[in-house]
Amino acid sequence: MRFLHIMIRVSDPDATVRFFNLLGLEERRRMNNEAGRFTLIFLGAPGDQGGEVELTHNWDPEQYTGGRNFGHLAYEVDDIYESCRRLADAGVTINRPPRDGRMAFVRSPDNISIELLQRGGARAPAEPWASMPNTGEW
Repeated sequence: MRFLHIMIRVSDPDATVRFFNLLGLEERRRMNNEAGRFTLIFLGAPGDQGGEVELTHNWDPEQYTGGRNFGHLAYEVDDIYESCRRLADAGVTINRPPRDGRMAFVRSPDNISIELLQRGGARAPAEPWASMPNTGEW
């Protein structure tokens, strides 16, 4: 058995692709289905041919609530502080800052929780992250 992808429904595919690009993922392929009135966008980490994130955008307006019931996606990053700073500078919500130098949670435009984990061991606590409060549920 081999892991293929995780699918999330998105209301604004452009904003969601920009968010995942900020995380470091790249778009691998996109398919429009005229008959079904939806677009599928597959994203993955450069150099990693493992599992992908499939974004499903239904063309007819739909209200997606309860993004938290999905759980979360998790990505390992080289530098948790740099990753969170880059995302925060771009306006991304940091729900759980990397106070411990090991783990953070950020939120996608559709309120999907994304866990970031420091590659290897935890980094030493550093400001401004060490004293930053949580900004939301994670």
